[in-house]
Amino acid sequence: MEQNVLIGLEDSPSRAVDRWLADFETAVSDPDPSALESLFLRDSHWRDLLAFTWHVQTLSGLTNIIEALKEHGPGAKPHDFETDQGRTPPRLVTRAGTEGIEAIFKFATASGPAEGVLRLVRDGEDGVVKAWTLLTALNEIEGFEEAVGQDRPTGQSYSRDFQGPNWFDERQSSVAYADRDPAVLVVGGGHAGLSIAARLTQLNVDTLIVDREDRIGDNWRTRYHALTLHNQVHVNHLPYLPFPPNWPTYIPKDKIAGWFEAYVDIMELNFWIRTEFMSAAYDEQEERWSAKLRLSDGKTREIHPRHIIMATGVSDIPNVPEIPSLADFAGQVQHSSEFGAGADWEDRNALVIGTGNSGHDIAQDLHSNGAHVTLVQRNPTLIVNIEPSAQLPYALYDEGPSLADCDLITTSIPLKLMRKTHQQITKQAKALDRELLDGLARAGFKLDFGTDGTGWQFKYLERGGGYYFNVGCSDLIAEGKIGLIQFSDIDRFVADGARMRNGDVRPADLIVLATGFKGQDYLVRKLFGHDVADRVGPIWGFDPEQQELRNLWSRTGQPGLWFIAGSFAQCRIYSKYLALQIKACDEGMIPLTRPASPSNRLHAPNGATG
Repeated sequence: MEQNVLIGLEDSPSRAVDRWLADFETAVSDPDPSALESLFLRDSHWRDLLAFTWHVQTLSGLTNIIEALKEHGPGAKPHDFETDQGRTPPRLVTRAGTEGIEAIFKFATASGPAEGVLRLVRDGEDGVVKAWTLLTALNEIEGFEEAVGQDRPTGQSYSRDFQGPNWFDERQSSVAYADRDPAVLVVGGGHAGLSIAARLTQLNVDTLIVDREDRIGDNWRTRYHALTLHNQVHVNHLPYLPFPPNWPTYIPKDKIAGWFEAYVDIMELNFWIRTEFMSAAYDEQEERWSAKLRLSDGKTREIHPRHIIMATGVSDIPNVPEIPSLADFAGQVQHSSEFGAGADWEDRNALVIGTGNSGHDIAQDLHSNGAHVTLVQRNPTLIVNIEPSAQLPYALYDEGPSLADCDLITTSIPLKLMRKTHQQITKQAKALDRELLDGLARAGFKLDFGTDGTGWQFKYLERGGGYYFNVGCSDLIAEGKIGLIQFSDIDRFVADGARMRNGDVRPADLIVLATGFKGQDYLVRKLFGHDVADRVGPIWGFDPEQQELRNLWSRTGQPGLWFIAGSFAQCRIYSKYLALQIKACDEGMIPLTRPASPSNRLHAPNGATG
């Protein structure tokens, strides 16, 4: 589409954006419904990350957006809207198959500076350029800015006081918590826990991470030998401290583990290893938790944080299904989380049950080390080549904008458009991978492409698995070098393997259960009890009304209980908004709990009742 077709001969993208922002500021400051209606498409979308509503939420449709802006505009006091000259300039882009102008802007609110992304397209009804999507996101809380970007500290820890404690002494004292409780307890020391702890620490919120592993990074270090990340390095940075430019495109597990250890030291995060979070009870009057920890020496300690953040991942507890007759198998049975190295099984027979990423990687590891491997498929699985197909969702990060701009643009895509985008990506991936997919089908592998063809990304967001990024195992299956059977064709397990319904026996010395992990719902019920679990409700997967992942990086039905999970990129992006909410709670700007009903999501202006 030519530029002048979209925005008119007299306009450039920048002028069109400036005009819209000026009109929007006038219309929303003293909400004028008719003026606001003239600025948005009938089928438009507004995603707000705390800037207007102090919630993480998406609204779709002109009527819903106008009502919400009328509700929140006066309290948020938005003003000084302008294109951000320090960011990627307004430009023509295609998102979800629609071409329009995309611009990053900044503005101010009653709570502090904010930023956003605007997309303008021509209205097919009246020919006027209007907003198709709008993101508004709080950037900082005025008066409580992050330490990053401020003047360097010059206190005692950084002076040459020969009689007092030095920096290391003070760090040891801070980590020990001998005379105080942390404000926030983060359970889990992976990338999710490190991301939110780093954000909170920069907001001067006293935060302690606990992890039951023996060493920082062991949640990666101790996993199977061949493990590397399946998406590329430039998407996976932690907050504040990007990976070095000499790092490989796909990061090996031990390199990630070492980085975690260094990150904790560099970012001065308080971290207890070999510490198990046992349980916690909430005191409604004190608005604090009583959390029980089992320490490295076997003793227990009770601490009383205001907030607990569960950062144990989308799933933490191995899912070991009840498989009739598996107890009759005489060989070794391992869950994928226990699997070590394929070299231990050279010249022996192995069955790997499960065809997600872990199942395929373990099967390939075993095969590469001389084992005779059969993959057992329980359900249809989405297969996508790691290059280029699996990287298509990250194309923006290769286009040139900075990491911060890419993160903001990615965040600005509302759920409905994200689904459409991933349907298009999935069609493209199927075409690119046609030869592989046809070979798998001939081998008897059952393929899936996600609900409504939305592909692997939505399988991850909705269920946390059910796909494989092919790094070679699919080729081995298609070529018959790794065997394939359907779980439904197994009659029963016997001492020396699996007896099929036709009477054949697939021999096995090892059975690996690559059957995934239980969800956080299960973990919450185990650690906090049924009442808390019922107040929180489901975790992960989309809330159809709010169009957001359920109970992630936002207030829950249980005061002081928060959740962070997802990819490196998700945790890098959303840890910021989670940290801002916790800081706002501690400063009395918003209450600790979300509204009782999701239908109340539009209530409470910024900086008021939340």
